[in-house]
Amino acid sequence: MAVRQNPAPLSRHLRVHDDRGHTVLAFRGEIDLAVAEEITPLLDRATGTPGPRVVLDLSGVEFFDCSGLRLLVRARQRVLDRGGELHLVCTHALTLRVLRVTGLARLLPPRRTVDEVVGRSSDPPSSLAPPPR
Repeated sequence: MAVRQNPAPLSRHLRVHDDRGHTVLAFRGEIDLAVAEEITPLLDRATGTPGPRVVLDLSGVEFFDCSGLRLLVRARQRVLDRGGELHLVCTHALTLRVLRVTGLARLLPPRRTVDEVVGRSSDPPSSLAPPPR
């Protein structure tokens, strides 16, 4: 299946496109409180349909604070509520550390590339499994 690109980014910090049946939200730059407020309606639109298949791609992120973490938690909850699947792509060392320290990496295990996620779309959505006790 071909990748459909939106003609222009909806925000300079977020680009949304479809890739092999998944909606990919590619975050860019610095994700802070102001940017999170700008991105939230776009995230809600992407996670608001029944059974959404969403990939949050943080590979273009240079800075990520607690506002960004709240976006991830919000997306996860919305996708869970609608019976979908959510995956996270992240390779930035500092962001990965924040995800591990907060425990979010257990709820959304980071993958290295979008291709790694969409190529495995027939696998069960392990990123939505409850954390181990």
